[in-house]
Amino acid sequence: QVQLVESGGGLVQAGGSLRLSCALSKRSFSNYAMGWFRQAPGKEREFVAAISSSGDRTDVANSVKGRFTISRDNAKNTMYLQMNSLKPEDTAVYYCAATNNYYYTTTPALYDYWGQGTQVTVSS
Repeated sequence: QVQLVESGGGLVQAGGSLRLSCALSKRSFSNYAMGWFRQAPGKEREFVAAISSSGDRTDVANSVKGRFTISRDNAKNTMYLQMNSLKPEDTAVYYCAATNNYYYTTTPALYDYWGQGTQVTVSS
């Protein structure tokens, strides 16, 4: 059974930074491409960033490009999302997801496993 556990969310002022972490409970973490998604109240879940299983390829949504960085440490079975210059519109529940493939996808339905989510609130 694969489990994903996010951490690092919280309340921050606009312009501040947070780093989210996502730990996967399998030693085969390096076989999984990973992604970050977010969902604000009343809105659909949207793609934020993704990274290939080896970490050599990444993608970020245009809305966060230049502010958010995705990375992973396969030795620690953990993925990260560094969020800088946060804006109130970044407020959402952030979810990490995993798919047992080398290459990532930006489509939520194509991920096999999901974390429980962590709340990020950016005050103006």
